[in-house]
Amino acid sequence: MFNWLESSIGNPHVKNYLTPLLLLALLTEPLTGFGQQPDSSFNALIRTAQQAQAVNDYAAAVNAYKQAVRIQPDMAELWTNLGVMEEETGDFADSLPSFQHANRLNPSLYVPNLFLGIDYVRAGKPKEAIPYLSKAKRSNAIDPLPRISLGRAYTALGKYSAAAEQFRRALALDSKQSSTWFALGIAYLDQLEADSRRMATEDKSSAYAKALFAESLAKQSRYAEATKAFQSAIDSTPQPPCLHSELGWSLLKEGNDTGAASEFNKDESTNPQCSLAKLGEAELWMSRGANQDALKLLNELWERDRGFLQSNLAILFDGSSLERASALTSLLAQQRDTLPADMYNALIAAISGSGQDGIAVAAMRDPSPASAATPAQDNRESTASYYAAGQFERCSKRLMSSLTSRQPDNLLLLATCSFMTGDYERTAEASVALSTVSPNSAAALYWSVQANERLAFQSLAHFEQLEPNSVKSHILLGDIYRQRKVFDTALSEYKEALEIAPNDPAAMLGLASAYLGNDDVDKTIATARAALLHSPEDPELNLVMAEALMVHHNYADAEPFLQKSLNAKPQMLPHVHALLGEVYADAGKNQQAIAQLKMGAESDEDGSLHYQLSRLYRQAGDSKSATEALQQMQTIRKQEHDRSAFATKDAGPALTAEDAPN
Repeated sequence: MFNWLESSIGNPHVKNYLTPLLLLALLTEPLTGFGQQPDSSFNALIRTAQQAQAVNDYAAAVNAYKQAVRIQPDMAELWTNLGVMEEETGDFADSLPSFQHANRLNPSLYVPNLFLGIDYVRAGKPKEAIPYLSKAKRSNAIDPLPRISLGRAYTALGKYSAAAEQFRRALALDSKQSSTWFALGIAYLDQLEADSRRMATEDKSSAYAKALFAESLAKQSRYAEATKAFQSAIDSTPQPPCLHSELGWSLLKEGNDTGAASEFNKDESTNPQCSLAKLGEAELWMSRGANQDALKLLNELWERDRGFLQSNLAILFDGSSLERASALTSLLAQQRDTLPADMYNALIAAISGSGQDGIAVAAMRDPSPASAATPAQDNRESTASYYAAGQFERCSKRLMSSLTSRQPDNLLLLATCSFMTGDYERTAEASVALSTVSPNSAAALYWSVQANERLAFQSLAHFEQLEPNSVKSHILLGDIYRQRKVFDTALSEYKEALEIAPNDPAAMLGLASAYLGNDDVDKTIATARAALLHSPEDPELNLVMAEALMVHHNYADAEPFLQKSLNAKPQMLPHVHALLGEVYADAGKNQQAIAQLKMGAESDEDGSLHYQLSRLYRQAGDSKSATEALQQMQTIRKQEHDRSAFATKDAGPALTAEDAPN
């Protein structure tokens, strides 16, 4: 009976464990199998515990259970109930030993394993938590909480792909958990950031890094710069597929239709699998008012691979005029009976999203339905022919076995085909496998960044749908817009968050950062100063304040804030050291300035830091070091546009997985 009661507790929230089922039903049934009958005092204690729990008097329940375990010290379930009550009172120091004792008495019980794992994660010991949570997961296949807790443990260990897998499995059990969607999105962003840092360090001159940088510029509507960056990537090999088409889209946004058409033709003639080129041609037809011709191309793409079209439709209608959207909608209505129903619905959904953020719209689409290939076709045609024909889902399905066989070429093609058909989870999985067998693969990092970015937006879009007007939802959107340098929209989101929760630390940090990015220094200082009243030691707030003061050349005032910023995330420290170097240089402390600038050298994106180092070395009489610094400056300036899409000095999202609502 006790095992049934104990294992029946399977709710994602700790509060819901505290139900009458949790407590031992000793009032109506004798204790058999324990070698003795319970005495009346024991029954009275159990009754007291149940009654106290019923009125939420958990302290009284704890007291009753402590007396009960003295009478029956060998009952694992009794120690479990004591631990749960101690958890509810917030007495984690006592609950941990209670669960440990229960686990020693019966290692198979679900609740002690679960709570031991949760408590170790809470205590900052994720490695110790994993064995307990893994055991809890195996013993209860329907409760998402062990998987959620495992995800948090893996996140704390920096194993973001493993964390994402656990969060996904938890959501398969309960898709309505907004906090888990949030944690999943943050895990994807963490993996993206880790891969981007690696690429910026190890592969920044590769075509893959150049392509990511170009795509980043295009997302910021910096199309002229993006065009040059795409041209640089095209000149390097090996390279990602369809770069001519990506360049064509950048030229389209610049208004250079002739140049765009030329680039699309280059991919069509040499890389027929580049469906992005045909999508660009459809855009050109639409821009000329030839919607019938555009619709014909879109229908061809749908027949090729509906996953590709559905995952890329947003870019076709991003920023479309009302007239253009209305004209295409009318044509679709006229031809509705001749179009596949799913295609019609996808087009209408994409058109209705015109004018919204393209990535957000793409992220919020439903997963594309599978378009199954018949076994006969699979036997006749090779995987390469599927890829060449733009039938990416068939290509991906055919290559699934490569996840176990681990053949590098097949894994790369699997990542490519999966991404093209919109299966970003499979892309990420293939990228991880490719990184395992080819640790130095820039292509693996490229596809991982691409997949995790889109998976993050999808997950965070789900979170926003479940909590459309929450503080965290507004902060999340603010962070996304701020990182994409759409500062006015970011400011609006942070302000909405602060209307709901005045002085929220993450919203205040985001608001101050957005003001700084928008060159509104006075409002940056005012916002940061107000936020620091509530969080005086926050390293990121201190950094924002220091940067704002330095814009006004108040170097001496900035130094105390920079000292506190030395507790920031590791990827931010080079930037902090570089700023401290500027402060010391202004104060005439040349040796200290040199030391700090050297520690901040990796944050130098335009060569200015090395130029300053050169001057300081020359003032100190070190001509050799001055010359070397000057040469490094020149190298950096030549390679400025070869940098990765995501700068390592970026503070990252104001929210973290630990901020997810419980």
